[in-house]
Amino acid sequence: MGLIPNSGSKVQRAAARKAQRIQQRSADLFDPRHLFVRHHLTPAQRRTLQRITRGLPHRHTLRQIMDEVYRLFDRRGRSQTALAQLARLGQRVRRFKRVGRTLNKRFTPTLEKALNFLDDRLLPSTSNAVERSHRRFRKAQGSIYCVRTAQHLRQRIAPDRQRDQHASPRNATLATLHLARAASG
Repeated sequence: MGLIPNSGSKVQRAAARKAQRIQQRSADLFDPRHLFVRHHLTPAQRRTLQRITRGLPHRHTLRQIMDEVYRLFDRRGRSQTALAQLARLGQRVRRFKRVGRTLNKRFTPTLEKALNFLDDRLLPSTSNAVERSHRRFRKAQGSIYCVRTAQHLRQRIAPDRQRDQHASPRNATLATLHLARAASG
């Protein structure tokens, strides 16, 4: 006489497979999570984002909303246009309950104030060099205790400032070399 397999074990195996699929899907989403908020995506990153949002329209919507937020800060526009776009975007976000809860914090009066820089053509859009130096400084200060003295701070900041001063000529040289290589190839 053969043994009849227990139907409970089939149910348990099916539940285990389902749990494993969910866990794998979460892991697949966790690794490239930066793609949802990254400004510029390469074609490979776009394909990855499309793959991980397949079947999850609220996550696809999140990326579309982030693209619209980046378009708000386009320097070619004016602050009044950006404020109108922000109002439409806020209405769109409120329609999507799952995404709306996450992004409601972004639609504050401070965001409206940040759009004022669009009207001033002389004001730079970002201070990347300053922020980059500040990140390096904070990292050095946190990892190396001796960097906390004024003398060591000056010694650490000086190479960063020198590197930033020579960045634009270096980038121009690299661009020229790349153009020359592309023309000869």
